[in-house]
Amino acid sequence: MPDDLEQGHGNAAAPVDRRVAPRPETSEFVELLKSRERGKLKVYIGSAAGVGKTYRMLQEAHDLRRRDIDVVIGFIETHGRAETASQLGDLEVVPRRQIAYRGVTLEEMDVDAVIARAPGVVIVDELAHTNVPGSRHAKRWQDVELLRDEGVSVISAVNVQHLESLNNIIAETLGVTVRETIPDWVVTDADQVVNLDISAEDLRQRLTDGKIYAAEKIPAALANFFTEENLTTLRELALREVASNVDRLRESITRGEIHKTPQSVRTVDRILVALPSRLTLTEELLRTSSRIAGRLNLDWYCVYVQTPDERADRIDATVQRKLVDNIQKAQSMGAEVVKLEGTDVAATLCQFAVEHGVTLIVAGQSRRSWWQHITRSSVIDKLVNNTMDIDILVVSFNDQDPNKARRP
Repeated sequence: MPDDLEQGHGNAAAPVDRRVAPRPETSEFVELLKSRERGKLKVYIGSAAGVGKTYRMLQEAHDLRRRDIDVVIGFIETHGRAETASQLGDLEVVPRRQIAYRGVTLEEMDVDAVIARAPGVVIVDELAHTNVPGSRHAKRWQDVELLRDEGVSVISAVNVQHLESLNNIIAETLGVTVRETIPDWVVTDADQVVNLDISAEDLRQRLTDGKIYAAEKIPAALANFFTEENLTTLRELALREVASNVDRLRESITRGEIHKTPQSVRTVDRILVALPSRLTLTEELLRTSSRIAGRLNLDWYCVYVQTPDERADRIDATVQRKLVDNIQKAQSMGAEVVKLEGTDVAATLCQFAVEHGVTLIVAGQSRRSWWQHITRSSVIDKLVNNTMDIDILVVSFNDQDPNKARRP
């Protein structure tokens, strides 16, 4: 178990020791702060609640203040944990915004107040949080992006299951539907990503000891989400998710590339996902593409080719609505959505790929019958047989699609 999780446990509030030497990741983040053309983002990522993300962020806030960096608390959720609350100490807290909603008053981070205060660094917990209707933005990660645009650096935290591209994996392997998600690019774009690793056994022990949830919630949590199998799966996902980010960013720092920009760390290669108009499993296709782009640290396009048969005056209204939904989903995942017109979908996609430095096209597996493949080539067939030195990845879908039987 990480040493920092052993500090201050128990009912009594433990004093903050200001003599503790700053952690190595704090020193790295301080170097990043020296470049202020845009606010920096540091993300602590964990496998589940209770690994110590909030606790560690508060410790780092004290580390930064010892270095004379102006740091404030924008939003912290202690969840009633005494050891976490004890770390607040005398840190400055920006008052939350009060929002009336459905007869009750709820609190959210006051992003405008943080901007007006203009600190060097702000601590913002629960990056995937959905704001109360009436807030400036729908999601907290959007608040964070605004703060960065205003020159305020942010330290935040998120659990791995909240990454959008993992949504279907979590649902299938853990049987849990995660409704609050963030686009993968938010984490990929972070200047520093730190994984707080803890074994499933230690995390279950923390839960049993009452250090995560109230006593009445512990039995259900142990029997459901906090099973050893689930926690081990989430831990592995978290480790894989941050490994490439941490290695890449530390290599950039070693080479002196402190001012991380897309141009300085990305290659010219890009990927493209071919957006179909009638495929019901497009969301799964988009998640796969987002995952690949995040792993390879590449920009990606979502391209829809409208044929003459799919003009607005000819396409079915239901299909049109589904297409719009898919385009919005692609944008939320970080894709640049492009609409093209053409009679030959494959040729149009390949031409766009060549003109925009795309080296990989991702497309969904065709649902056409073997007879249709023989009598008339599909878009997939034409893409696979392209002569433009473009790789094609064909994504297959599981057999749980309820519309599969109706496809030709």
